[in-house]
Amino acid sequence: MDENLHSPQRRLIELRMEHADLDSLIDGAEFQTPRDELALRRLKKRRLLLRDQIARLEAELDPREPA
Repeated sequence: MDENLHSPQRRLIELRMEHADLDSLIDGAEFQTPRDELALRRLKKRRLLLRDQIARLEAELDPREPA
């Protein structure tokens, strides 16, 4: 049971959920006035970092076969 809590598949799910949460935050922040550009940039940077982590983890879990 304990190994399921730290499995790569679970980590991938957590990263995707956090990415989706950031998407929602960013969408909402873009329509706020006054707009906090620094906070928005930080959220977008975090979202990009998550996307990279997701891509790396997906590649580890499902490696591409050589052509």
